[in-house]
Amino acid sequence: MANLKEVRNRIASVNSTQQITKAMKMVSAAKLKRATNAIVQLRPYATKLKEMLANLSASLEDGSSPYLQEREPVRVLVVVVTSNRGLAGAFNANAIKTANALIAEKYATQYRAGNVSIVAIGKKAQEFYERRKYNVIGNNNEVYSDLNFINVSKITEDIMEGFVNGKYDRVELVYNHFRNAAVQILTTEQLLPVPKSEAGESSKAPQVDYILEPSQEEIVSQLIPKNIKIQLYRAVLDSNASEHGARMTAMDKATENAGDLLKSLKLSYNQARQAAITTELTEIVSGAAALSNG
Repeated sequence: MANLKEVRNRIASVNSTQQITKAMKMVSAAKLKRATNAIVQLRPYATKLKEMLANLSASLEDGSSPYLQEREPVRVLVVVVTSNRGLAGAFNANAIKTANALIAEKYATQYRAGNVSIVAIGKKAQEFYERRKYNVIGNNNEVYSDLNFINVSKITEDIMEGFVNGKYDRVELVYNHFRNAAVQILTTEQLLPVPKSEAGESSKAPQVDYILEPSQEEIVSQLIPKNIKIQLYRAVLDSNASEHGARMTAMDKATENAGDLLKSLKLSYNQARQAAITTELTEIVSGAAALSNG
């Protein structure tokens, strides 16, 4: 009977867990819808801005903007975008693993010299790198509480200022690119200096003749900082949608696994129950036979 009670308690526990994972899946699905709308609406604008910048800046020299200036990457900043919460499968772990691989493979010398800094967007990355004594700049965990362009731009402006002042020679960005609820693509991009493919290679964008006022240089000087801010904002929106997609998928899988475990436990319970009944019947029959013989 003790075994029956133990199995019954486990069934109740797994059933409760299954209900929780179902609820979490529904919440993630609702959040995913809003997050998907946000990134889908931004992408055409971000793409068009890149195209315009490629056309306008094709004839500009590197020195025309401080954000185009190529320097030896002595001091490197890595921006790692994760989430504040877990229960999203390997979503956060994979982003951190990708950032670590980038540092180890591309900036090992800078890391050994203590010249690699981290800007973490999301509590999971913040905690990971602080525990390992990295030089973590600031705390941006609250950005998800009110995720909008202005709040993300504040982070970007600090990064841009650090680059212009020579605090960082290169800025790399690591995040999850959202494709759909089941697929998130780990992405590494150079944020600063602005890569030539984004800032000056007009061959990759349609050729358009614009009427420019007051001047091409002044307009481009406004577009490049705008484009940098849009890039980081897009990455955060991508990561936000990816997080909810990953969590919804993880909770769906957890619900499915709980269902399989429930089936197994119910089978074990029925087998134990049948064994207990058989034992009781055997004892009754044996007792009746003993009384009869007596």
